[in-house]
Amino acid sequence: MFRLTISLTDCLDSGSCHGPKWRMEPGDLFIPVDSIEEEATLTCDAKGTPPPQYRWSLNGTLINLGLDRRRHLSGGNLIISNLDRYQDAGMYQCMAYNTVGAILSRIASLQFAYLDHFKVHTRSAVSVREGQGVVLLCGTPTSSGDLTYAWVFNEYPYFVQQDNRRFVSQQTGNLYIAKVESSDVGNYTCVVMNSITKGKVHSSPTSLILRTDGVMGEYEPKIEVNFPDNVPAAKGSTVTLECFALGNPVPEITWKRANGIPFPSKVKMKYSNAVLEIPSFQQDDTGGYECVAENKMGKNTATGRLAFYAKPQWIQTMKDTALAIEERLDWECRANGKPKPSYTWLKNGQQLLSEDRIHVADGILSVSALTLSDAGMYQCVAENTHGVIYFAAELMVLASPPDFTGNVLRALLKAKAGTTVALGCKPQAYPIASILWKKGNLPIHTNDRITLSPDGTLRLANVSKSDAGSYTCFARNRFGMSSTTGRLLVTDPTRIIQGPVDMEIIVGESIVLPCQVGSDPVLDVSFSWAFNGQLIAKGDGHFELVGGRTAGDLMIRNIQLYHAGKYICVVDTDVESLSAVAVLIVKGPPSPPDMVTVEEVTDSTAQLAWNPGRDNGSPITNYLIQTRTPFTVGWQRVNTVPEIIDGSKLTATVVDLNAWVEYEFRVLAKNSVGVGEPSPVSVKTRTEDAVPDAAPGDVGGGGGSRSELVITWEPVPEELQNGESFGYIIAFRAFGEVSWTHVATSAPGASRYVYRNDSIAPFSPFHVKVGTYNSKGQGPFSPVVTIYSAEIEPSGMPVGVWARSVSASEIEVNWQALSFAPERVLGYEVVYWEDDTKPETMGKVRVPWNQTSVTVSGLAGNTQYFLTVSAFNTAGTGPFLPAINVTTKKPPPAQPPLNIEWTLIGSQLSLYWEPVLAMESESEIKFYPGFSFKIHLKNSRPETSQVVQEVSVVSIIYIFYSFIWTLCHYRNTVRTN
Repeated sequence: MFRLTISLTDCLDSGSCHGPKWRMEPGDLFIPVDSIEEEATLTCDAKGTPPPQYRWSLNGTLINLGLDRRRHLSGGNLIISNLDRYQDAGMYQCMAYNTVGAILSRIASLQFAYLDHFKVHTRSAVSVREGQGVVLLCGTPTSSGDLTYAWVFNEYPYFVQQDNRRFVSQQTGNLYIAKVESSDVGNYTCVVMNSITKGKVHSSPTSLILRTDGVMGEYEPKIEVNFPDNVPAAKGSTVTLECFALGNPVPEITWKRANGIPFPSKVKMKYSNAVLEIPSFQQDDTGGYECVAENKMGKNTATGRLAFYAKPQWIQTMKDTALAIEERLDWECRANGKPKPSYTWLKNGQQLLSEDRIHVADGILSVSALTLSDAGMYQCVAENTHGVIYFAAELMVLASPPDFTGNVLRALLKAKAGTTVALGCKPQAYPIASILWKKGNLPIHTNDRITLSPDGTLRLANVSKSDAGSYTCFARNRFGMSSTTGRLLVTDPTRIIQGPVDMEIIVGESIVLPCQVGSDPVLDVSFSWAFNGQLIAKGDGHFELVGGRTAGDLMIRNIQLYHAGKYICVVDTDVESLSAVAVLIVKGPPSPPDMVTVEEVTDSTAQLAWNPGRDNGSPITNYLIQTRTPFTVGWQRVNTVPEIIDGSKLTATVVDLNAWVEYEFRVLAKNSVGVGEPSPVSVKTRTEDAVPDAAPGDVGGGGGSRSELVITWEPVPEELQNGESFGYIIAFRAFGEVSWTHVATSAPGASRYVYRNDSIAPFSPFHVKVGTYNSKGQGPFSPVVTIYSAEIEPSGMPVGVWARSVSASEIEVNWQALSFAPERVLGYEVVYWEDDTKPETMGKVRVPWNQTSVTVSGLAGNTQYFLTVSAFNTAGTGPFLPAINVTTKKPPPAQPPLNIEWTLIGSQLSLYWEPVLAMESESEIKFYPGFSFKIHLKNSRPETSQVVQEVSVVSIIYIFYSFIWTLCHYRNTVRTN
């Protein structure tokens, strides 16, 4: 056993010591003998202040590590090197200790697993009659650790296969053959394997031979493998029972419980029922079990009982406890287990017995009148035949004079007149100190208004100004005395002069909720606001606290619907807290309606229903319905019945819808504040189909090729087609005919139909109308219009074609009109080009039939052009004479006049410039453009100067700038002749 002497002096001085607490305890070790050259480590680790030290014992004897070369500590772990199977095996226990106390660990075992070889000797042959049962003994060598058995028949690796006739017991290792057959003759070797060392040994072979003196007759079963009368089984373990019998014929094995209850599904039968396996053994599995071996000659039984056991487990433990000196300690621990655990108590690793102040009984420890020597580490130990458990707790025994550190009276305590004031006096003192109160220098005596609690608290009820003053608490015990002093100041009550009132407000407005108080000047006043139970935090852009020391008004900017609710102004002072409440109702447009559904639909109507949204403080006056289709841009208001939907109604019929169109609907609510947001969109709904009610528009035609009647129209939009299989019916007849010709086209987007017939005369009048149809029937026709069949090109050619150049960019073309033509002439077409190698220069000009000349512009200067003239109508252009040619004039000079000068003498303005010299490709200069007033040429050279006479000064300035502009742009005004 451990012996330990502990000093607590340092811990009493510092108060910061703590005894050891296990972080890790040693566990059982099973080491193969083959590994004895390696080290074995038994773990042991505890926390504590100061850090713990460690000791170990083996089989209850302290290990002297100073004299042991093979054992040493690493931290708290015990490391054993050069393992010795005989010296090191046993039960180990660790002790952790420091200046506070010591605790013991659980007991851990160190065992060595091994498997010795079979003794080498020749085994005698076993001789039996055929039909007789036999048992071949394994003769297991000495070992440690779990073993498994198998038998080899004749030679490795041919193992005996277990069936209803052969069985290898994992309890004895023997091979049992219920009824020997001739095929069983041979050599048998027992194979034993250690599950820990993984080692394997083989016995000498045993020969099985048949006797020649006859065959064994039939006999009743004889049970050779059974289980003990009483089998202890641990909770949660797997229990295995074996039962096998010899007999002829081969016996059949069955199992049953003594109480007759069927086996639960978890129970398994193996090896032809020779093995009964019960996994996760529980209390319900205890009781009698019976094995029955039976053949036609009789039966035999083996019985036994499974007993449940459980290691102790804690159900109640102690806690670390700090008690004052002379107080009483009462601890109790409880554990369950089977059999019922017994209890012992340890102090610092040593067993406690009842004596004087200490009482120990059945898991209970009581220590009266604690002394400092009672401090330390205590352990409750619960033990039964299957295990032992430890639980540790620390006992601190406190002894000190009164100390107010950290718990002094407030230097200044403010209290509202009329309230109750509690002055606490709670020094740290061991044992508990006696308390005395004084006001000033006079002791305080209790009365109906002044009371003293057992914990030392002084209570003054209904305080007034006369109670103000200095109060001192004196605390004393046998170790000393201490005191604390504070001053009481009694103030006038605080009042809310103006608080917030209930209000109604519209979304988007701003308000101020007032909160103003009157208070004692000595008090510090603070304001805070709560909204619907939550404190309004700073930084919210909608809220701002305004006011001074006596006002905490709350400004709310841009109020939203979610600002509606209860507002509380909280006024806090040193002595009290007051509040004022107001309810703010925020009115806004209604919230969106919900659950918009289409309940009934026709070809032109849809009945809607919806759920109302919140009215947001103002009753809903009416609802609006909007719709959207694939053919509309955005949402459109629709007509309804009733026309105005009252706010109390939640249904309406939408009218004037188009047939066979997919619609979406939404509903908006309106109140006195405005129109709210729209509802979620309804499910897309298609109206029923109907006969078309729209006819094609803009029916016309004409043109085309010879013998064709071209009919055109504007297609009916898809949203007006009213159903599937939409198409057009084209009806036409020649002037003077009565019956109509009808043609149908199934293309809903068609806009043109061409009727071909060689009998159609050119440009013949026809009556035409176009109608519609769909899968529901035929719709209306358009109004009848007159169109003409295709005509043919004019056959005549204009004659007398001639042309002249008008300028550098224009040519005038003339011709004679056709005097007679059997075809219609709409006009004349002039085609021009530079030459045949430049097709990009080709152009054409068309003029009406009553015009016989045209000026072609935009041409290149000084260039030859070819021209033809032909008549045209809707069928095309007619023939033309061979082309004529004409050359455009040279363009004017590109160089403007330079060095322009002017002089003004009196009313006479003289201008001078350098003459322009024309290039060879430019036209000759004949004059410079002048003005509409009188111009006098100063000399005979037209390009040198001009004199402007008899004009006013203002006119002169105007004339000058106009002249300069003209000179700079003369290229655009000069025409050559």
